[in-house]
Amino acid sequence: MDQTHIRNFCIIAHIDHGKSTLADRMLQRTGTISEREMQEQFLDGMDLEREKGVTIKASAVRMAYTANDGQAYQLNLIDTPGHVDFTYEVSRALAACEGAILVVDATQGIQAQTLANLYLALDYDLEIIPVVNKVDLASARPDEVAQEIEDLIGLDAADVLPVSAKTGVGVDALLEKLVERVPSPKGDPTAPPRALIFDSHYDAYKGVIAYIRVVDGKLNKKDDLYLMATKKIVEPLEVGIFQPGMKPINQVNTGEVGYVATGLKTIRDVRVGDTLTLQSFVEEYGTDKIKRLPGYEPIKPMVFAGFFPTESDDYTLLKDALEKLQLNDASLIYEPETSQALGFGFRVGFLGLFHMEIIQERLEREYDLDLLATAPSVEYEIMRKDGEVIIIDNPADLPDPNHIDTIAEPWMHISIYSPADYIGPIMEITTRRRGEYIKMEYLDETRVLMEYLIPLSEMIVDYYDQLKSVTRGYASLDYRFDNYRPGDLVKLDVLVNGEPVDALSIIVHREQSYPRGQKLVSKLKDVIPRQMFVVPIQAAVGKKVISRANVKAMRKDVLAKCYGGDITRKRKLLEKQKKGKKRMKMVGSVEIPQEAFMTVLSLGDD
Repeated sequence: MDQTHIRNFCIIAHIDHGKSTLADRMLQRTGTISEREMQEQFLDGMDLEREKGVTIKASAVRMAYTANDGQAYQLNLIDTPGHVDFTYEVSRALAACEGAILVVDATQGIQAQTLANLYLALDYDLEIIPVVNKVDLASARPDEVAQEIEDLIGLDAADVLPVSAKTGVGVDALLEKLVERVPSPKGDPTAPPRALIFDSHYDAYKGVIAYIRVVDGKLNKKDDLYLMATKKIVEPLEVGIFQPGMKPINQVNTGEVGYVATGLKTIRDVRVGDTLTLQSFVEEYGTDKIKRLPGYEPIKPMVFAGFFPTESDDYTLLKDALEKLQLNDASLIYEPETSQALGFGFRVGFLGLFHMEIIQERLEREYDLDLLATAPSVEYEIMRKDGEVIIIDNPADLPDPNHIDTIAEPWMHISIYSPADYIGPIMEITTRRRGEYIKMEYLDETRVLMEYLIPLSEMIVDYYDQLKSVTRGYASLDYRFDNYRPGDLVKLDVLVNGEPVDALSIIVHREQSYPRGQKLVSKLKDVIPRQMFVVPIQAAVGKKVISRANVKAMRKDVLAKCYGGDITRKRKLLEKQKKGKKRMKMVGSVEIPQEAFMTVLSLGDD
C-alpha cells in the first residue's frame, strides 16, 4: 500500500474508561472480524484481562478502511497496556505510532493515567484525537468533560468527539477523523531497514514473535536479521501482519506494523525497544553507520517478593511454571532462595504491585499451585564502610549494621487526582508515610491534583488501598521513580521461640520501628497457634528487643485430682508440670501458619 495511506495509532486511557470496547467497535466497523467471531474485549486474550477490565499485554491489529472520499486506507491499531506498572511498554508502543486517540470517561472525567499517558504521547509529538466515551449513560457529562479537556490540555472542546463504544455511536466519525488528522509515516523506503520492536510473545513452534513497526526500508522473510541491543542474528521463520490473528506475508514495508517469527527460544534475546535491521548491512557498514532507534532501556524490576510452595514437593512445579511465564514476560526475573522458615522457593522481581498480583494469580490459576508469598520489598543501596556499594532486595541479606555506612532507598514522585473534599485525609495518610509535599493545583472548582515524593517501601504495602478508602474510591494515582535517597533505616527482626524468622524481617525507618514492631508482634500473637509450651514472640532491632508478647501454653489441669489437702502437695504438682513444659520448649518447634506472613502486608495505619 502507498505509504501516504497508512495510519498508525494507539488508544490511551485510564483503567476502565472503555479503551478495549472502543477497539472492538473499530474492528467491527472496518469488517476486520465478523459478527460470529466477535466477543467482548476481543484484543484482551487473557481471562485475567477481562476480569480486571485492564489490558496487560499489548497487541496490534491491521484494519482496512474505505473513507468517505472513496480512498482505501490501512489503519494499524496498537493496543497499549492500561496500568502504570507497564509505562515502559506504553512508551515503546507510542514510539511506533503517529497519532493517539485520547479516551476520557464521560462520567468520571480526566484521571491520573489519562494525563500520564497523554504527556508521554505529547513527548513523542503524536497527533491527539480527544474522545469522550460512554455518552449513552444517564450520568454522562460530555460537555463538562469536553470543557475539562480544553482547560487542562488545550485541545478545543468543539473538536472533542462524543462516542459510545458500547452502542457504536460516533465510531464512524472517529474513523474519518483518524484518516484526516493522523499523519502518514515519514520513513525512507530506500534507506537501510530499521524496525522498532514494541512487544513480543513466545510461541512453542515459532519461538519468540517480535511485534515490529518498520521505520525505514522493508523486511523480507528471506533476509537474515540483526538485533542491535542483544547482537543476535536471526533467520526469520516468517514475517507477517496481524488481522487480528497472525497472517504470514512475504515482506513488511516502510511504515507498516507486523511481526517477525525469530525462532529464538528465550524472550530475553528479543527486547522491547530494540532495533531490528539486516545482517548484510551490519556486515557491510558496521553497527556505527546504522543509527539505533532512540528510547531503548533495559527493564528494571522495582518490587521484590519471595514465592514459596506450601508443599515443598511442588518446588520443581513452581520452577517450571516461572520458566514458562518468563517466556512471555521479559520483565519477570527470579532466582532461587532458601528460607529457614519456608524452605525452598524463589525471589521474584516485578515492575510493581499490580504486576506481582497478576503473576501470583496466573501461577495459582494456570499452573494449579498453592503459593505462599512473603511481604513485598524494594531494592536498597547499601554503602559499606570500606566504600563498597551493594544492592539488596531481601531484608534477610542486610549486612551487619557495624559494617554499614548508609542505606539508600528508592523514592517515587506521585500524582494524586481527587475531588477537593478529600484533600485533608489524603495529606494525612501521605505525610504519615514520610511523604514530602511538592505542590497542589486545582484542575477546576471540584477537582485537585496533588504531588508528593514518597518512599516506595511505604507505597507498596497498602497505600493505594488506603487512598481509595479515604476518598471513597474517587482518587486516582500515578507514580514514577525519582531517585535513591539515604535514610535512617534499620532491619526489624522477628523472633519466634527465640529463633529469628527470616521471612518476617522488614526494613523500616528507625522512628517507625517501635510502633511497627509492636503491631507486628500483637498480630502474630493472634495467628500463631498455641503450643504445649509458652511461645515468646519478639521484635528486635539488632540485639535490642523492642516488643514482646507470649502465646500462652495449653495446660492440663493437674490439680483436678486434689481435693483439699496441703498446699505443698499442689505446688509440687505444679512444679512438676513446669519442668515438663521447660523440657518441651527445649525440643519443641513452632509451626508458623501462612496468615503470619500476610500480617506484614496489613501493617497499615489502623
